[in-house]
Amino acid sequence: MICILTQHFNLNRILLLSIGLWPENSKFRRVQTTLCFSILTSFVIFQFTALITTKCTADFIIKIFSSATFFSFYIIKYNMFWINTHHIRNLLEQLQYLCNELKDENEFAIIKKYGNNSKHCTVVLTLFTICCTFFLILLPIWPQILSTVVHINESRIQRQAIQITTEYFFDQEKYFYLILLHTSAVICIGATTLAATGTMLLGCIIHACGLFRITSYRMEQIMTTKVFQNINLKNRTTICNKIFYAVEIHRKTMKFTNFLLTNFQGSFLFIIAITVTSLSLNIFAVYRSASLGNNEAILLHLIIIIIILLYMFIANYAGQEITNYSNHVYFTAYNIQWYMAPLHAQKMILFILQRNSQVFNLNVAGLFVSSLECFAMLTKASMSYFTVLYSMQQ
Repeated sequence: MICILTQHFNLNRILLLSIGLWPENSKFRRVQTTLCFSILTSFVIFQFTALITTKCTADFIIKIFSSATFFSFYIIKYNMFWINTHHIRNLLEQLQYLCNELKDENEFAIIKKYGNNSKHCTVVLTLFTICCTFFLILLPIWPQILSTVVHINESRIQRQAIQITTEYFFDQEKYFYLILLHTSAVICIGATTLAATGTMLLGCIIHACGLFRITSYRMEQIMTTKVFQNINLKNRTTICNKIFYAVEIHRKTMKFTNFLLTNFQGSFLFIIAITVTSLSLNIFAVYRSASLGNNEAILLHLIIIIIILLYMFIANYAGQEITNYSNHVYFTAYNIQWYMAPLHAQKMILFILQRNSQVFNLNVAGLFVSSLECFAMLTKASMSYFTVLYSMQQ
């Protein structure tokens, strides 16, 4: 028996608990989610309020939107899990139910292997998130660190320190460290949200790949049996049962994957739109910062670009893997010696052959198919928007 919650999703659970997104009902969780969401939302609002008090040039508007769209990405991700808490619980329950239906040690070994892959991905992405968070928090205060070695005017330090433009409607020099605390809290909560929600969805997709692999394994086992040497009533029943188990886990795995996609479909569309927009704006912001010689701003926007590209690549690569594993089930069913099975068993194999004659993939609202091709398309679209901004600036 495998307990996926404690064996495969323990780190994901800790990350989600830290920001109040783990599916449980408690007063503390409600307070925690409200507080975290308010901190994230207020920071984006205070960025847009700068448009009210400052002269809106093209460069200033792009500077505001390049950072505001990225932090809006945090809000969408947080809200996506907050309003779908019960769906997350149902998703984990479905996955546990599928794991409980495994038949032999080889199938347990397969799901454990993919569970370990899920844990390793979570650890690596969490460490990457910690490094980026540390760097983003350190970036605003590095002038203060250098000022202990090289004498720099305090007001100049504060002007250089925070590259994210905000307007709080009070003296920002006087409350500089309070603003810095708010910025650091947003970065920590947002980064944890991105890591926690992303690795949870990625872990579910990796497990779905494992279940497709088990489907292929069951199809292979059907034709390796020696019962074809002596077809009798008992052997016919054995063959039909094995085909039934293969078809059943294949059907339930597709249902599990569709359940994952359907309940987050609207949020995925918002995420695609916001990431493409933010990517193009931040590429342009890097170009403008390089023209002005603002090295701190260049570093900030480069980190944002790397995070967005990495997120887009992992999401689309996971979708590509789902397609590849689903296709492998079809090839396995097609290549086995199905013609040696009894006639009624051959008809049962047709369930898988007919279903997989159409490619199974992660299709978001019929507009985007998660794949490496989609990643290239979205990146190309971002570069096209950057080219438009560049030509307008010229």
